[in-house]
Amino acid sequence: MELLIKETLEKLLNILGVPYTGVKITKETETAYYAEIETEKSSLLIGWHGETIAAIQHILKCLIWKQGVESKVQVIVDVDQYKKRQEESVLRLAERKAEMAISNQKEIILPPMNPYFRRKIHLHLADSAQFKDKIITESVGEGEQRQIKIIPK
Repeated sequence: MELLIKETLEKLLNILGVPYTGVKITKETETAYYAEIETEKSSLLIGWHGETIAAIQHILKCLIWKQGVESKVQVIVDVDQYKKRQEESVLRLAERKAEMAISNQKEIILPPMNPYFRRKIHLHLADSAQFKDKIITESVGEGEQRQIKIIPK
């Protein structure tokens, strides 16, 4: 699977004419893979607010699914650890807001975010010894305006 993802991503980058120095694929879980693109042109691949990298990720998933890979297989495409840094920032925000919710005993709603980050926050706060018995999280809203509500117990 890693080889299929790597070769497909490299072909896509070549078709797009984007220079890169390497592609590394890591298996995260049974059905999730992490693809790291190394390049001197990271801003070109990341795009405005990560829109280009999101589009590349979507196209890559469609291409591998078209080759017979089950749709439950997920691939996260990252460029020079942009998404990892973004994920760490979102998790720190969620922790700060959870602490505020606990200390003020008031619900706090995080800004709208994509399903990937919402899921990461739900899991992170639920698994954290610091928060798991003190708060509940739930997603509220519709579409691109979907948010996480942090509710103190």
